Formats: sequence, C-alpha cells, structure tokens
Amino acid sequence: MTYNMKSCIVVAFVFVLASKAFIWEVAAAGECGKTPIRSAAASLSPCLSAAGNARAKVPPTCCTKVGALMNTAPKCLCAVLLSPLAKQAGIKPAIAITIPKRKGA
Repeated sequence: MTYNMKSCIVVAFVFVLASKAFIWEVAAAGECGKTPIRSAAASLSPCLSAAGNARAKVPPTCCTKVGALMNTAPKCLCAVLLSPLAKQAGIKPAIAITIPKRKGA
C-alpha cells in the first residue's frame, strides 16, 4: 500500500512539473505567435552588441531584423527584450529600445 501511494505521489509531482514547464513554454511563445521566444531572440543576434552598449554601432542586419519585428510583431519584440534569455545575454532593455533611433548612426 505504501509503495502505491509513493508511486502515485511521484507521478503526480512529475505531472505537475511537466505541466508547468509546458505552460511556461506556451506562454513565453505567445507574443511571438507560433515562433518560440528563443527562436525570435536568436534572429536578433546581430543586435547583441548594440543592445548592451549604447555606443556600439548598430549593424545593418540588426536594423533589418528590428524593423521587421516592429512592423509585424511589436509585442514579440518586447517579449524578447524583457525575457530572462535577454537578461542572460547581457541585453539592457533601456539601451535596446534606442536601437531604432540609432540605426545607421
């Protein structure tokens, strides 16, 4: 009897953890449609230096990527900039939001 109860508790615990992970992934990708937030963030990799340093030159590829996201999915762009992944990469949202003004500068 004790073995079955322990098994049931372990299975329930694993189910809860898996459910939370699934819900977190779905919620994180929600602002970017069907594109996972990690993929959207990876597409902005040309902007990495400019998003962490206000004096860094904004590469043309970054301008193109940011412009496209601003026109098609501005909520996705915000979600990427405010994600834990961006923080880990050294992106500073206060600097990153200046990229559109710094394009071509």
